[in-house]
Amino acid sequence: MKRFLWSIILVSFIALPATVCLAANQKNTGCGLGTLIMKGNDGLLFQVLAVTTNGTFGNQTFGITSGTLDCDKPARFASNEKINTFVADNMDSLANDIAKGQGEYLNTLAVLMEVPEGTRSDFYSKLQNNFSRIYTSSKVTSVDVLNNIEGMM
Repeated sequence: MKRFLWSIILVSFIALPATVCLAANQKNTGCGLGTLIMKGNDGLLFQVLAVTTNGTFGNQTFGITSGTLDCDKPARFASNEKINTFVADNMDSLANDIAKGQGEYLNTLAVLMEVPEGTRSDFYSKLQNNFSRIYTSSKVTSVDVLNNIEGMM
């Protein structure tokens, strides 16, 4: 009886992890060469192998910047949380400065967006001339404002 019990315990320790590895139906591997090689193979074991391959060859950066290796190329080159926060916190004041074509909030936006000092007056004029395209309604969001400004650059 002891032998039978130990056999069941041993089989459980071997079979249970294998079952979990094959049963995990998740896509946590990101993108890269490992993801492509392991495509179609679900399970924890395959996810670990895909992530390890991606990390070992360091190809995700290339895939993300080029839009290859099952990676999506981002629409923007960089996302700046400071810009997002600034615009969200100062929507009304920024709108006033853009409408005037000058002001502290507009200058701060130019600095955060790394607009060269020599071209800032052109930047201010361009935003002022396109105010209605930036602030499209009274319910416009800060994300919309940033997307609209970025669309004009």
